[in-house]
Amino acid sequence: MEELEIPYELNLLEFNQVKEPQYLELNPNGRLPTIEDPNTDMTVWESGAIILYLIDQYDKEGKLSYLDAPQKYASMQWLMFQVSGQGPYFGQATWFARFHPEKLPSAIDRFMKEIERVIGVLDVALSRNRTGWLVGDRCTYADISFVAWAATGEGLLRELQKDVGLEEKYPHYYAWFAALKERPVIARALQEIVAQRRAHGLP
Repeated sequence: MEELEIPYELNLLEFNQVKEPQYLELNPNGRLPTIEDPNTDMTVWESGAIILYLIDQYDKEGKLSYLDAPQKYASMQWLMFQVSGQGPYFGQATWFARFHPEKLPSAIDRFMKEIERVIGVLDVALSRNRTGWLVGDRCTYADISFVAWAATGEGLLRELQKDVGLEEKYPHYYAWFAALKERPVIARALQEIVAQRRAHGLP
């Protein structure tokens, strides 16, 4: 939203609050995130749907998107991969490595391998596009959608000492992620994520 200069008010919730009736009225799935847009009286949940909504409503000039085919649909394709590929696997790896009450090495290993597989998919795509970005020749919502889980994955790989040699093995991915982290809005967002995790005693 900050990339598109959309004014917003952020409401931070504790984990247990997403299961309370007041929140379930907005999002029956009881998960984050959810947005309420007073300009359209719309409530939208699920991260991919929220991104598409914000692009449709507030990026009429294509600042973070392409307005025409084929790039328009290529961007959607990468967002769907983020939602169905990166998010679930990185999330499960994080759960089993950090939060599951019983350490299950086979589960951790399985999902850490999926993290590397997803990194590999992105590396190949970036090497083929040759612009440093997933779609076209500039940063779009397709790239930005991967940032939060990519940062989590980076920390998890380092924590479990599984990051050795990956930067050399997947140079296009690591160059792309470094470029994303240099964007001022993303740099601030990642700093805020770290601050919130520390405030809640999370790694």
